[in-house]
Amino acid sequence: MAFFIGLLTVILVLDCAVLILLVLIQLPKKDAGAGVAFGAAATDALFGAGSGNMLTKITKYAAGIFFVLAIGLGLLQGVFSRRSTTDFQRELERQAKESATAVTPTPVQPAAAPASNLITIPAATTPSGTNPVPE
Repeated sequence: MAFFIGLLTVILVLDCAVLILLVLIQLPKKDAGAGVAFGAAATDALFGAGSGNMLTKITKYAAGIFFVLAIGLGLLQGVFSRRSTTDFQRELERQAKESATAVTPTPVQPAAAPASNLITIPAATTPSGTNPVPE
């Protein structure tokens, strides 16, 4: 399923690029807009004077494909991630059961409590003839 999601993602990216180009070469309304800056007059020369209708139809189809792919990929990714999470949780539970049965716990004996709560610090050994405390 991951390969199918990757393939649809590549198709979605290509559709986005086509959609961007189609929007940029649309005929402008009243000689304004991005179409003039990106050569809308060239589309008239290339496709003919009625190219606005053809480009509009292709843009509608490309936009429809974009929305279908986006929604479909969202649903597929949701199903795939839930399935992957469930498989991961099952594997963790299986490993936990195996480790619980493989290792037999040994009983731990509590340590004897100390007689007092006093902390004993061993006396520091100093070389003979030196004073550890500065005067």
